[in-house]
Amino acid sequence: MTSTSLPDSLIATLPGSAYTDPGIFAQEQERIFETMWFCVARSSELAKPGAFRTVDVGRESILVTRARDKSIRAYFNVCRHRGAKLCTEDTGEVKRAFQCPYHAWTYDLDGKLVAAPNLTKMPDVGRTEYGLVSVAVREWLGYVWVCLAENPPSFEEDVIGAVVERLGDVESIERYGIENLSVGRRITYDVQANWKLIIENFMECYHCATIHPELTEVLPEFADGYAAQYYVGHGAEFGTDIQGFTVDGSEGLDRIPGVSEDQDRRYYAITVKPQVFINLVPDHVIFHRMYPVAANRTIVECDWLYLPHVVESGKDVSRSVELFDRVNRQDFDACERTQPGMSSRLYAKGGVLVPSEHHIGAFHDWVNERLGTPRPE
Repeated sequence: MTSTSLPDSLIATLPGSAYTDPGIFAQEQERIFETMWFCVARSSELAKPGAFRTVDVGRESILVTRARDKSIRAYFNVCRHRGAKLCTEDTGEVKRAFQCPYHAWTYDLDGKLVAAPNLTKMPDVGRTEYGLVSVAVREWLGYVWVCLAENPPSFEEDVIGAVVERLGDVESIERYGIENLSVGRRITYDVQANWKLIIENFMECYHCATIHPELTEVLPEFADGYAAQYYVGHGAEFGTDIQGFTVDGSEGLDRIPGVSEDQDRRYYAITVKPQVFINLVPDHVIFHRMYPVAANRTIVECDWLYLPHVVESGKDVSRSVELFDRVNRQDFDACERTQPGMSSRLYAKGGVLVPSEHHIGAFHDWVNERLGTPRPE
């Protein structure tokens, strides 16, 4: 079946191979993850100079650290000598420098080559020229974003612009003061599904009445099948008897002071392509980062962010965490049930999107454009 034979109510999805083909995933690594702004860490994880985190962005390992001047730096996690992986730990802290475990080439926090066996006998080796290769880095919303492109796209247009496109203005997210919130809980999920299936699931609510009983109890309008992201500036309203964004609808925690009256008792969801989901509610923020590992595997790191005194006082955040943890597990289970079907001969030309999912078609067009793949007629 081709898109030309579909009823007007339906539009075609991507073909099954888009979710299973390692070659297509390799193209996505090269043309999407390695060319766009990619969120890699919470800034507070790198509180002191020398604190570091290593993350995979596309096909590359990236080392993110804080320099002596307190700025965030990011480098390819590759020694300039023989290409050994410089840091093998996911997180850690060094005092003054990073030393390659192979031949002891040593780099300071600014990436400069400061020591190596017999380096003094090689005066023609430039300390900066043979230093670590840096990548572009930005901090926003209390998170670190990197871009591997030689000429990075505009952060204001691609990242901040995605928030403006969803909420209507940047002030709406600034009121939550996300950069000043503290991580109350972090859960990492290992999802056996393609990253695009996860994004598509997050973008629509046609499934909400079926698999999210707790969520639709708190946000009754989701039972109608239209996600909050379907409308610019719209936030799904809490049910009449719901006191807070918790698993049982009970009262939440201290409200974020900057949240406006028209944002109170509402839930907002934002997708920042290619791998960030931001969920806003009056007393906390839920921030997802996806790390696509393979065509059929994605690591998702999810932070629950609260006012600092809520976290420091040890207040019980479990009811608010449990609500979206259940939502995540229900969604990821659905994606994992869908992934095998992408290999079926019945899905060779893809499936269909109903009207409340038509905006996902724009996401598919975006993927095709990034890969230079024409959409099937």
